[in-house]
Amino acid sequence: MREALAFDDVLLTPQYSDISSRKQVDISSSLGLIKTSKVEPDGHHFTASVLEQERVLRLPVISSPMDTITEDTMANTMARNGALGVIHRYNTIERQANLVKTVKLCDKGALVAAAIGATGDYLERAGALISAGAEILCIDVAHGHHSHVKEACEKIKQEFKLAYLIAGNVATIEGFCDLESWGADAIRVGIGGGSICSTRIRTGHGIPTFQSVLDCARVAKRAKIIADGGIKTSGDIVKALAAGADFVMLGSMLSGTKETPGKIVVEGDKQYKSYRGMASKEAQINWRGSYSVSEGISTWVEYRGDVLSVLEDIEGGIKSGFSYSGATNLMELQAFARFIRQTSQGMRESNTHILYR
Repeated sequence: MREALAFDDVLLTPQYSDISSRKQVDISSSLGLIKTSKVEPDGHHFTASVLEQERVLRLPVISSPMDTITEDTMANTMARNGALGVIHRYNTIERQANLVKTVKLCDKGALVAAAIGATGDYLERAGALISAGAEILCIDVAHGHHSHVKEACEKIKQEFKLAYLIAGNVATIEGFCDLESWGADAIRVGIGGGSICSTRIRTGHGIPTFQSVLDCARVAKRAKIIADGGIKTSGDIVKALAAGADFVMLGSMLSGTKETPGKIVVEGDKQYKSYRGMASKEAQINWRGSYSVSEGISTWVEYRGDVLSVLEDIEGGIKSGFSYSGATNLMELQAFARFIRQTSQGMRESNTHILYR
């Protein structure tokens, strides 16, 4: 039986650096080539052509397709700040497509991603989302190493040849390799690590996200790695990227901000917004009308204002992290990175600890 490491189990060792300013650090990451169609007038006719363009996220952060994290406002803000938002699928097809259109109306050049399932109306939903302007589809299921996901990946790639496809979640090398072979362009790596996810407790299954990323990075050939779950700080983001991730997907770190869906609730002198796992009892009843097994919780988080300040803080932390490894870009970070294990006392020392006395 082997051990599996979580983010808190490891630290990056500082390396020699000649970086004098964070302005020298480029933390961008490429999604690869994304295809879009373009229709142009040609005399009395219209000619359709396919454009293939490399798309890069200046900030390698993707907001999670949760109903308390990403709708049009969050997706638009993420795009304007060099990141990406995935609009959740817990809506009617028409409503979700309209959210995509709203983002495109705000910024025609914005890269828009939207989630679909792997059963039911997913093909109809995918067609409506692409027609609305989405360039990226995200097959959003808890257990991505599944026959339903295999079928969905293959059908999406067959029916919508221009679609860039994110799929997941997986936690193993075998799962990653299969999703890559099924046509996924980017893969969400991590099961059960989310702050409001209880999958590992309820089912006994999962692997710490850091370990999953480390494993999958060894075998990745074409597909991009999106580290998803267990990320609490900008330091965890740096660790994930250094371990081999191309991007991170965030939920809790963006929760409670103005751009998340839902109303602000006032209690005493404090303000709160809802944050819930999509496998929580409340979410299942809300969207399915029934409840089976809960693998998440629903909670309230303190209101945090504009997400821009959160993104700026994350960006600053990532850039500082790169500089401690002497890295000016992601490729250098992954080449220079050296990890060590830390004890529980090391973790205690790593946190601010003046109050421990």
